[in-house]
Amino acid sequence: MHELEPFYNWQHQYISEADPRSPFYGREHSEFEYSNTIYNYFIHPQWDDLGSRTLYGKVLMADYEEGYLVLELIGEWNDAVENDVMTLKRDVLEPFLAEGIRSFILIAENVLNFHSDISDYYEELAEELSDRGGWAVCLNMPESSRLEFEQSGLNRFLPLLDLYDWRNYKPIHLFRKLREIFESPRIE
Repeated sequence: MHELEPFYNWQHQYISEADPRSPFYGREHSEFEYSNTIYNYFIHPQWDDLGSRTLYGKVLMADYEEGYLVLELIGEWNDAVENDVMTLKRDVLEPFLAEGIRSFILIAENVLNFHSDISDYYEELAEELSDRGGWAVCLNMPESSRLEFEQSGLNRFLPLLDLYDWRNYKPIHLFRKLREIFESPRIE
């Protein structure tokens, strides 16, 4: 686990610790001191503490002009015990919403487990984003986590998509590809 780093090829375009509009502004990361753990395994120090004991992440891109954010997640998404969706929404997504971000791309390929509870925060987020003309999507959630997420019906509010080559895109192209899916007119 300690060797899994957040995707870093976009750092020439954005670093959340250097963004005064980011809730992670001013954070410092060590390359050598490992302190955060998931399942008693140390994780790479570049991951940001999101306020959960089991779910960490890294904002890879926040584009205020285009209104989108890319957030990579790692760990256990546990709404049943930790209410991780509330923490994620209140402490990470809402500060960016206040800054004009209206579309969220959550990279979930390192979400090892998912445990559901109620859907209130998912519904609330979906409504807020819809009111602003935005959306949220979860990419590449592993099958084991995806199963409970879908069985709980949460994919109605936070759709799950597979786009395994997302690293090959520039951030704006990834956003535009997903925007095409979510904002194109539907033919019934």
